[in-house]
Amino acid sequence: MSEQHTPRSLIVTFYGAYGRAAPGPVPVAELVRLLAPAGVDAPSVRSSVSRLKRRGLLVPARTEAGAAGYALSPDARQLLDDGDRRIYGTTAAGAREGGWVLAVFSVPEAERHKRHVLRSRLAGLGFGTAAPGVWIAPAHLYEETRHTLERLQLSSYVDLFRGEHLGFAATAEAVARWWDLAALAKQHEAFLDRHEPVLRSWQARGDAPPAPEEAYRDYLLALDSWRQLPYADPGLPADLLPRNWPGARSAAVFAALDGLLRQAGARFVSPDTA
Repeated sequence: MSEQHTPRSLIVTFYGAYGRAAPGPVPVAELVRLLAPAGVDAPSVRSSVSRLKRRGLLVPARTEAGAAGYALSPDARQLLDDGDRRIYGTTAAGAREGGWVLAVFSVPEAERHKRHVLRSRLAGLGFGTAAPGVWIAPAHLYEETRHTLERLQLSSYVDLFRGEHLGFAATAEAVARWWDLAALAKQHEAFLDRHEPVLRSWQARGDAPPAPEEAYRDYLLALDSWRQLPYADPGLPADLLPRNWPGARSAAVFAALDGLLRQAGARFVSPDTA
């Protein structure tokens, strides 16, 4: 298992792809089975589940058969629902509504530790820095930003605005200042290096039905890699990006893997119902 694919991240990825559709809590034993193809052992599953429970993302519950299991908390469901719009959308191609959302925050000195939290959360949502204390992102991130700040009880420190960039520099030049485009391109290229060969391998098999466990493993790993990218690259308009931007290609590779492997992987998750 690569360093990127941590047990905790893979569990979140599993719930995002398949666990939300479960009719009840997912038994711990089933989580152990479902993380094994990705190289996660049972002790790592259990310790990671405990951490996710402490963070309020998973809640313990009993299955109908009385087995110990875990379900998503309401906050975790909102987090995953917000993520769907990025992960399964056309984020890297920048095909979204125009304009920008600005976040301006002010935190009292007595609560200055929350400044770091706000900065890290806005960066994690894909915001760039337009000026000290002024954060900017494509306008389509407004709803998710609002949900996130409300969930973290940080909304009282922030004002959000919608707007257009009117100058004085060309918008493409400004975008290159607001985001580290070279670093974003490297992340897309790393995804392509890791997962484009996987796609080619599956495509070379022709029309043969994918083996469920293998499809599940390759899809889970691809999704776990991909779901980080639409947060680093927030869906900047294509006409503001450098030529040969790799984001559209990496989005196409993920979309192809999603179409090819997701449903086949579901047959491994739920052999009796998929």
